[in-house]
Amino acid sequence: MNIQNPDTFSSLSFYQKEKLSAIEAKHEAQKIAFGPMVFQATKALRDLKILEAIDNSTDGLTLPEIVSVTQISAYGVRVLVEAGLGIGLLLWQNEKYVLTKTGFFILHDPMTRANMDFVNDINYQGFFHLTESIQEGKPIGLKHFGEQWSTIYQALSSLPLQAKESWFAFDHFYSDDSFSKVLPIVFSHTPSTLLDVGGNTGKWARQCIDFSKEVQVTIADLPQQIVMAKEETSQHPDKNRISFYPVNILQPEATLPTGFDAIWMSQFLDCFSDEEITEIATKAHKALKENGTLFIMETFWDRQKYPTSAFCLQQTSLYFTCMANGNSQMYRSDIFIACIEKAGFTVVEQTDNIGISHTLLQCKKK
Repeated sequence: MNIQNPDTFSSLSFYQKEKLSAIEAKHEAQKIAFGPMVFQATKALRDLKILEAIDNSTDGLTLPEIVSVTQISAYGVRVLVEAGLGIGLLLWQNEKYVLTKTGFFILHDPMTRANMDFVNDINYQGFFHLTESIQEGKPIGLKHFGEQWSTIYQALSSLPLQAKESWFAFDHFYSDDSFSKVLPIVFSHTPSTLLDVGGNTGKWARQCIDFSKEVQVTIADLPQQIVMAKEETSQHPDKNRISFYPVNILQPEATLPTGFDAIWMSQFLDCFSDEEITEIATKAHKALKENGTLFIMETFWDRQKYPTSAFCLQQTSLYFTCMANGNSQMYRSDIFIACIEKAGFTVVEQTDNIGISHTLLQCKKK
């Protein structure tokens, strides 16, 4: 296996030494204890445009000035900006509130906005049931959106508009930047047929037929997702090169169409348990030509360059536990690769640090 710069991107070293003094650790513990209040106060400061008003000033704003700009009561502004001081979003200088670097990122950073909206609109209320989800191995928090679904993927097309927008914004934020970087790698193998398993809205499929004028792409996904993918691809001038295969891949009798030069799975297998990953990869093994390539793009928390990326992925694992399906996660790479190898594949190339946080695995049949 050819792993590019493996030492550069191993995150395990982030967690091997205690970094805080006792006083600092106790402070961090209080931030966790008040975590839900910290989150909602921060979101209120953002959404009520208090942070924006301060950011637009030359040297900060007094409390009356914030009240005048935002038309929020003096009491409401006071409790929020005072909370903002403790959270670390604001400074108090010369009787004025000034934005910190953290406040700036809350206001302007696209990743922070995508993460915060995803946590608020998809996860927040359901996460009261995290402990129950762990105990039962089911996404108990999903009942916040309705009792009729066993996984969030069945529910996506029926979610409230704001929740749906936040889910797709989160999903696409982490994948969109990576797609353009891996297209040349995938098509250096010149596949004429490509199976996109877990094709979602068809964004990858559309980029494939734009990149290659010969490739035929088949999207395999749940029937509900196929409906959305058909809608999203219906206006593409080369839509005839995209076909659709509705399937619930977890059903024991479910199979994938066969004879493909390449199979693509992006942010798909992390939606399944260890055993299910092996089962799905086994079905992909049968669908792939003998000399074909299985491309898997995933976000492994132990292959991150920075602690922030690893942290975000570790916390996102809990979304799978409580809201998505109850049994999957953002995997550690060695655990994930072992599941693929059980299905009869060998990882022949591993490329880390793609886009924000992705790793591309190129797999061949053993």
